[in-house]
Amino acid sequence: MTDRQAAAPLSGVRIIEFAGIGPGPFAGMMLADMGAEIIRIDRAGAKPWPGPDFLARGRKSVVLDLKNPEAVQVALTLLRDADGLIEGFRPGVMERLGLGPDAVHAVNPRLVYGRMTGWGQDGPLAHAAGHDLNYIALSGALWSTGEATRAPTFPMNLLGDFGAGGMYLAFGMVTGLFNAQRTGTGDVIDAAICDGTASLMAMIYGFRAAGDWEDKRQANLLDGGAPWYGVYECADGTWITIGPLEPKFWDELLTRLGLDPADIGKRADPESWPAMRAKFADIFKSQPRDHWVALLEGTDACFAPVLSPAEAPEHPHNAARGIFSKTGPAQPMPAPRFAQSETPLPPPAPELGADTQEILAHAGLSPDEIERLFKTGAVA
Repeated sequence: MTDRQAAAPLSGVRIIEFAGIGPGPFAGMMLADMGAEIIRIDRAGAKPWPGPDFLARGRKSVVLDLKNPEAVQVALTLLRDADGLIEGFRPGVMERLGLGPDAVHAVNPRLVYGRMTGWGQDGPLAHAAGHDLNYIALSGALWSTGEATRAPTFPMNLLGDFGAGGMYLAFGMVTGLFNAQRTGTGDVIDAAICDGTASLMAMIYGFRAAGDWEDKRQANLLDGGAPWYGVYECADGTWITIGPLEPKFWDELLTRLGLDPADIGKRADPESWPAMRAKFADIFKSQPRDHWVALLEGTDACFAPVLSPAEAPEHPHNAARGIFSKTGPAQPMPAPRFAQSETPLPPPAPELGADTQEILAHAGLSPDEIERLFKTGAVA
């Protein structure tokens, strides 16, 4: 470690994570990537993830049968010395297990209790099942995305589960931890994907309030309506993107394409956009992607090729920055980066229960107590 480098930003922070899927584990990954110690409580009888589970990297695993009262007491013992908790069950489940905020804060009042749901802890839909697609539908985000003549489209589960869910929970946890450090008092974080998606739409709702956004798909500046902010097919069936929003970048694109601004149409007139888009479509489809990469990449034309997941790790920019791991299957490296703190790639996901004995011993349980808990099935 050099003089300019220090331990990871969250080194020394301990989080107890109740195993789940999607946004909760993503929040745990973000915190583990920043150096937090994450102890994951896995369910007895749970099936291992098929293949590498990058979301679960940097964890330790203890298996508890939370239907067993003794296992609940073990969980409370682990939480007594923890800084935070992450859970992603439906509202009320943790309370029925005896591990709700009141029970946990009774043994550790400074703990930050993070709750990850789709609909939130209250409201008419709070107890209904749902997934990413349902949650982003309620915010106006899904309706606003896609081509005008087709049904709304969605970016896998990146927007809801991970952007509006896991990232907001991670942000809430760090905020709560900072406040608990100052005040000595913990809090309960109600991170709901529907809330987070609405929050991510703040700029768009601001445009609407100013009269600068139409409730039509592909009719606005950032939704594919503007011809200079979109995706175009190339001669080889691949795709490229252009996004010269500012006039000087627009001029750069036209210059490099050899286009006269007088012949392309009035940029500020939406009536000219369909013809302008058609012209761009013809131009970009006349050559393969590599031609446009050679002509436009690295310039102020605001250009990038559309890469597949197989291609992305090999792109020179991604490789130079080390955005993906260089050993084993390609996986994203921790982000963001710090000038004076290290955030190396955490260890891979543990086998279920791999750390049970170590964790229980560290929590102060005697060898005899641990052996008895294994025999009763409270731990595994």
